[in-house]
Amino acid sequence: MSTSSALLPGGTWTLGDLTVTRFGYGAMQLAGPWVMGPPADRDGALAVLREAVDLGITHIDTADAYGPHLTNQLIREALHPYREALHIVTKVGATRDEEGGWPPARRPEELRRAVQVNLENLGLETLDVVNLRLGDAQGPVTGSLAEAFEALVELQQQGLIRHLGVSNATAEQVAEAQAIAPIVCVQNMYNLAHRHDDELIDELAEQGIAYVPFFPLGGFSPLQSAALTAVATRLEATPMSVALAWLLQRTPNILLIPGTSSVAHLRENVAGAGLSLSDEDVAELDKIGR
Repeated sequence: MSTSSALLPGGTWTLGDLTVTRFGYGAMQLAGPWVMGPPADRDGALAVLREAVDLGITHIDTADAYGPHLTNQLIREALHPYREALHIVTKVGATRDEEGGWPPARRPEELRRAVQVNLENLGLETLDVVNLRLGDAQGPVTGSLAEAFEALVELQQQGLIRHLGVSNATAEQVAEAQAIAPIVCVQNMYNLAHRHDDELIDELAEQGIAYVPFFPLGGFSPLQSAALTAVATRLEATPMSVALAWLLQRTPNILLIPGTSSVAHLRENVAGAGLSLSDEDVAELDKIGR
């Protein structure tokens, strides 16, 4: 039996004409080690996806490069035919090599093929949101996105994509994309310890554009981790719960996509993100990234 999305922490946000829960689910961890190959527990992976939807989550983030292909195939197996309220956000712009690397695949013909493969593996005729993945595994890389983004705009005009976004992008690339066509979201690394996008997040909030952080606990130094743990201990919560709650309270346009391959952990993440942080808690946590 489905839980109302109103019970999820953070409420909802609108991506263009799509209403999604601010608390979403990231499917990256459903693949095997290093996001390659099948999951160790296939039935468990399917159960997590079904539980996410039953909890009321209406925003699932994925990419056909996860596996590759396997994560999208799991989503289709677990959830197709999709509930009307469920929206799947995917990414194109990178592929996988035999060493587990993420080589770029942003030529127009590569992007056209990537969109078709996403459609096939997800069992869809139109993709709700497609993010253009930029940069590399180390983060954003400066440079024009025009050719790649224009290729996605053409696919949007053909009816294969409903809305567009960018991922792993600099503020300049976000602005360049917006000069070409509207975007509904930006997906970058951001957390308590990595606050480089603070100004961009506030600008996007003013424009009604979502910001979707990945790696909510990624890249913390030992001192930063200790500071977060100290706050979590005082609040009798986990560091992940505090980090997710801080993101939700940071600004309404932040959407969460924490990933897990465990039903129990998924439930813990949902419950933890609903933690209410006081002004004093927030002020102490804000010091971690400064």
